[in-house]
Amino acid sequence: MKVGKFMLRWLVTLIIMIGIMAGCAAEPKKESEQIQGNTAFPITVTDAMNKEVTIEKKPKRIVSLIPSNTEIAYVLGLENEIVGVSDNDNYPESVNKKEKVGGMEVNIEKVISLQPDLVLAHASAMGTSKEGLQQLESAGIPVVVVNNADNFEDVYKSIQLIGKATGTSDKAATVIQDMKDKLAGIEEKAKTIEESKRANVWIEVSPAPEIYTAAKGTFMNAMLEVIGAKNTASSKEGWVQFTEEEVVKLNPDVIITTYGYYVPNASEQVMNRPAWKNVTAVKEKKVYDVNSDLVTRPGPRVIEGVEDLAKAIYPDTFNK
Repeated sequence: MKVGKFMLRWLVTLIIMIGIMAGCAAEPKKESEQIQGNTAFPITVTDAMNKEVTIEKKPKRIVSLIPSNTEIAYVLGLENEIVGVSDNDNYPESVNKKEKVGGMEVNIEKVISLQPDLVLAHASAMGTSKEGLQQLESAGIPVVVVNNADNFEDVYKSIQLIGKATGTSDKAATVIQDMKDKLAGIEEKAKTIEESKRANVWIEVSPAPEIYTAAKGTFMNAMLEVIGAKNTASSKEGWVQFTEEEVVKLNPDVIITTYGYYVPNASEQVMNRPAWKNVTAVKEKKVYDVNSDLVTRPGPRVIEGVEDLAKAIYPDTFNK
């Protein structure tokens, strides 16, 4: 259980860091010379830190420092090019065979030893990894910092940036369009839900005693908006801590937890909180746990996360 609590605390810290820090991926400044794949190299991209990064040739050895970057790289067909990933990577299953280079604290020596020709970093880790990334750049290794994502458009930008940096822009465009098509289908189905049946939803990303939720301006709030659900914490901004009493006053219709992987029987624990026995969601047994990776990682699987939320909140509409 101690390990579980540690991992949960790490997860919440990472989520909050991602929510607080923001950046945006820009269009590449130039493309020239020899064409490899569907991108001309050398290529210069402007990353989330507004830094121009020149990549001389199509990357063949890539190190990814955060799971969302890895999942994007995999969906772009770069499994064989990935030689190193973070300790927290767990999808797809084959990623477990890759070399691990650390978690929030990156093992810079290990990264260098893998001889990468591209490192995919992330804006959320710049507070802890900035000096290490500068070491990589000093060693002549191109480092592209991928933007944070607070909404779907930000996710598409992340995929575009990684696609351009790796010479897979065409594949990236296909992935993005597929995601948009699926999201549009979910939105259309959500429009059939009557206004009187729109649920007030409490999303819990960390359990008692340190209860945190995803309020306005977060990716999970954007997911709720897509399916026409109301976020009970929408009066707040970002990743916010609440007391049990405050949540009880909100009286949500549905409660979603996202930490079942780290806390077994998460939904049952919420159901058994004495002070919550009169909360509508508890009385009606509408407390569900969803896969944290699907709703917190800004990558290609976020559409699955939206579908999971929709099925939990509106089973009559989305489980058909």
